[in-house]
Amino acid sequence: MPRPRSLAGAVGLKVVLAEPAKAAVGIDFDGTLAPIVERPEDARPAAGAVEALAALSGRVAACAVVTGRAAQEAVRLGELDTVPGLVVYGHYGLQRWSDGQLDSPAPVAEMEQARVLLKVLVGAGPAGVHLEDKEHSLVVHTRPAADPAAALDALMPQVSQVAEHLGLELVPGRLVVEVRPPGSDKGLAVRRLVEEAAATAVVYVGDDLGDLPAYDVVDSMREDGIVGLTVASVSGSDAPPQLAARADLVLDGPDAVVTFLQDLAAAAP
Repeated sequence: MPRPRSLAGAVGLKVVLAEPAKAAVGIDFDGTLAPIVERPEDARPAAGAVEALAALSGRVAACAVVTGRAAQEAVRLGELDTVPGLVVYGHYGLQRWSDGQLDSPAPVAEMEQARVLLKVLVGAGPAGVHLEDKEHSLVVHTRPAADPAAALDALMPQVSQVAEHLGLELVPGRLVVEVRPPGSDKGLAVRRLVEEAAATAVVYVGDDLGDLPAYDVVDSMREDGIVGLTVASVSGSDAPPQLAARADLVLDGPDAVVTFLQDLAAAAP
């Protein structure tokens, strides 16, 4: 097993390995279980990821994929319905999928107005820029553009205006910017995961700025006596340095995450 660089992380990993039946594990999808790709619909889990989830799910109190995608989309792309007991929190915790059942609220009304305005902005943007419609949120992608960073910088003020005008939240990411309802983040999902499992330890693995609220919740739970381990999946030049700076353990992208999950499952008694 790789060694966490912080004392709190080392304690968290030790407790998880000693008592896996009392631990909850949350893992992001894109950039963590699945390599980052130009088109969101092309994402697929890294080799061995689904098998690693299946092995781990049978050893811990709860195992969940926590994603900004729609829960059913992540299940379909990742074939996650083959993993017994797995929970998928979609749209940053707004949705919960388990055993083929989806619990999902209706989208907020402001998203329809944002959809119309952002389609116009993206249509006037550089070639390759496109809008991903998640129903509960909207994501502007610039990765396929000739100069992705410049395209994102040029669009950001206008996207920010749309979000501010409609009372929505603006969330930057890896060559993306997302507009979503306020108050929904991955921290909500992690807290729900731990509470539902009555876990006394938590592991969270992510790769982007949207995973920082999950790290915040792990830190907060440590103050309440629940031990934790935060893990960053870092690959590519666009990986945000904030994740690596905050994480107890840094891994080299999805393949390394899969190996970590395999090792975690194998080491658990």
